[in-house]
Amino acid sequence: MARKGRPVKKKSLMTFWDVLVLPFVLLFFFLIKIGDTVRWFFKVLWQLIKIFLSLRLKLPHPYFPRYRLPTLPKLRISLPKISLPQPQIKLPSLKGRPQGQGFILGVFFTLIFVLLPYETWLMLEKLPHPQLLAVREIPVTTKIFDRNGFLLYEIYAEQNRTPVTLAEIPPFLKQATIAIEDKEFYNHLGFSPRGILRATREIILHRRIQGGSTITQQLIRSALLNQEVTLPRKIKEIILSFWAERIYSKDQILEMYFNQVPYGGTAWGIEAASHTYFGKSVKDLNLAEASYLAGLPASPSVYSPFGIHPEQGLTRQKEVLQRMMEDSYLDETAKLKAEETKLQFATPKTEIKAPHFVMYIKDLLERKYGSRLVQMGGLRVTTTLDLPTQEIAQSLVTNEVERLKSLNVGNGAVLITNPKTGEILAMVGSKDYFGASSSLSFKQFEGAFNVTLALRQPGSSIKVVNYALALTNGLTAATVLDDTPATFQVPGQPPYTPKNYDGKFHGQVTLREALANSYNVPAVKILAQMGVKKMIEQGKKMGIASWPDENRYGLSLTLGGGEVTMLDMARVYGTLANQGEKEELVSLLKITDYKGQVLEEHRSSQGETVLPAGVAFILSNILADNHARSAAFGLNSLLVVPGKTVAVKTGTSNDLRDNWAIGFTPSYVVVTWVGNNDNSPMNWVASGVTGATPIWQQLMINLLKDKPDELILPGEDILRADVCGKSEYFLKGTFKNLSCPSRLTVEPSPSPLP
Repeated sequence: MARKGRPVKKKSLMTFWDVLVLPFVLLFFFLIKIGDTVRWFFKVLWQLIKIFLSLRLKLPHPYFPRYRLPTLPKLRISLPKISLPQPQIKLPSLKGRPQGQGFILGVFFTLIFVLLPYETWLMLEKLPHPQLLAVREIPVTTKIFDRNGFLLYEIYAEQNRTPVTLAEIPPFLKQATIAIEDKEFYNHLGFSPRGILRATREIILHRRIQGGSTITQQLIRSALLNQEVTLPRKIKEIILSFWAERIYSKDQILEMYFNQVPYGGTAWGIEAASHTYFGKSVKDLNLAEASYLAGLPASPSVYSPFGIHPEQGLTRQKEVLQRMMEDSYLDETAKLKAEETKLQFATPKTEIKAPHFVMYIKDLLERKYGSRLVQMGGLRVTTTLDLPTQEIAQSLVTNEVERLKSLNVGNGAVLITNPKTGEILAMVGSKDYFGASSSLSFKQFEGAFNVTLALRQPGSSIKVVNYALALTNGLTAATVLDDTPATFQVPGQPPYTPKNYDGKFHGQVTLREALANSYNVPAVKILAQMGVKKMIEQGKKMGIASWPDENRYGLSLTLGGGEVTMLDMARVYGTLANQGEKEELVSLLKITDYKGQVLEEHRSSQGETVLPAGVAFILSNILADNHARSAAFGLNSLLVVPGKTVAVKTGTSNDLRDNWAIGFTPSYVVVTWVGNNDNSPMNWVASGVTGATPIWQQLMINLLKDKPDELILPGEDILRADVCGKSEYFLKGTFKNLSCPSRLTVEPSPSPLP
């Protein structure tokens, strides 16, 4: 049974004077406290009047004849003495002080007695009336389109939603909601002083507006205000919540909350949420389902099983159950039973295309405009996505992952961008968005989980950052590197001995050969020379946003030891494709309301130059050099796109957990990945042969089939010269007499490092 709070009766409509009575009482007592100052003020005023009257003004006689007033007898009137309370705070004496202090005091009194009441009245006059909580708006559908006008998804609040009474809602759902959202709901007056103090502390110490909202405040914010995170909105929310508590009873407020707040997607209100997520009425929910729904309103796009982070909904559900146990709504046995209950989610009925991208867009919109405007405001959203390209990518991922099922390859993902603008053309987050099992394991959300946003080890594909740093600091494509055994001593860490993917050492090789064939040992030696911190700085410049703690990483960083997202890698390789200019990724082209008024529109701008154009060219040239990589991949690998100039790099993380293929032309960057959501290893994947590479090659063939070959051409800062019988590119000023590599026979390393 729910705990009983103190009864709150329905109250009459609150007037303007009801709202201001407390502030004016406080001001009255404040006036008494500063009685000495007030008396001083009137003394000064009387002295000024006496000085004015003492002036002898000689005025013309005709206009101002002299009159003598009759002499009145002197009257002595004795007034009773009134003793005012003495002030507790004694203000400093104003005798002998500059007269400017009177002006300051006047400003002070003007602020307190004129401006403060006036501004308070203006603010209250503009506030919506809490009686509007009972008024239903007519929602307008928000529509999301691809760049060509194809409809991807419609976001709307159901116009025929069925409100439910509080009696129809199971007691444990009420308890779960109160426990996680507002444990003192039945005992406060609409706002929580503790929450306000916590929010005030965040504002003062961290300059950050933080929540602390009660159920009443959430209802007010959802129904009458917007989602902007500002101090004025917070103040309005508190005033209206206090006001609403004077009009409605606690049960009325709780009932309106259950029928008003958004639960994600098209689910506005608890009845719609129950049908959307579990395909049943709210009265038929069990404890596990109720506790899951109770956790959604805090952030529907984050906790929804159909959102971009569906696994977080289960974490939130456990938090709800823990709070219920702490508040004595259930015991530990019931809590554990609810946690072990399998949740059977209903299949979404709304037609959706490019679902991972759509949910990514929906999340961006809600962060910026709030869920109410997104789901009821009738936005018209034009995105950067190209639907035909998206559908080809989805088909290739689904087919390749199915083909590799016997190798324990459970999922795949694709991200395609235009490096010149940063626009996202395709985003495939998994093999099948709707492919979820009924178990409670992580794989329950294998389909909805968006791998393009997840942290994964990039393997050797990250080496381009290390080599970009090397070329920027004086090394050249013809620099000779030693691919020989080496052990590195790092303070506080065990000795580190890198090995090559093929299990061999190759003696002296050029930088071009080392990068093209993805030899590990030379890359680690370069990083040891340049420094891990500098590689991290270089990676951030080129677009990596997933390396926050520099102290986490060592020399294995150049082999993929630092996790990144596919978005990160698209920015990095986009920088190379765009001749050293980094473009931020773009997914929204234009947003209007349903009447056509433009809310925002993307306009192309000059990218940020983060890498010399010559360095970007040399790296691109190496990655497009099929002959240079033939020692590792052969001349007829899947890295070749017949008739097209394409730069490409593969990467495989330790223990075969992640397999990548990333390639580009001046117009496209294609990032592909295969692996498992739970980070379990695959049985066997060979870079350039299976896994991500076949998906990458087929995508490139489809993208480029009707387009002329785009050559990767050198700029004015590039010099071409012959070295050791081979033609090589150099940045101007870096060419010098270089030694030629001596081909030594080196014993294989004991075991390969994937």
